[in-house]
Amino acid sequence: MDGLREIYERLKKMMYFILAAFVLGWGLTPYQAIFAGLIIGSLFGIYNMWILVRRMEKFDRAVAEGSKVRSLGTALRFASGVAAVAIAILFAEHIHLVSTVIGLMVPYVLLLAERIIYHVKHH
Repeated sequence: MDGLREIYERLKKMMYFILAAFVLGWGLTPYQAIFAGLIIGSLFGIYNMWILVRRMEKFDRAVAEGSKVRSLGTALRFASGVAAVAIAILFAEHIHLVSTVIGLMVPYVLLLAERIIYHVKHH
């Protein structure tokens, strides 16, 4: 199985392509508010994934060293999600709220799909 860092790097590359598609959708379609929400949500989602990967690496080191295990940054990731929604509410005429929430989940859906594909190919 791949390491957490390798999985994250693959996920980040996929997210760049998806973000590029969202930017094209924002620029070329009349659904700018929806694509703006997807962009904002996806950016905060990949930030949350980065926080999770970083905290998991610290967690693994703490367990290996036998030291006290700290939080996985749940409060920080939750606050980041709240910030994304707050931005969407603040600029409601330009950013669609529901698509922002959907965008927050895009990295996690990609992670799930990538892991399913990995296990189907290797088992």
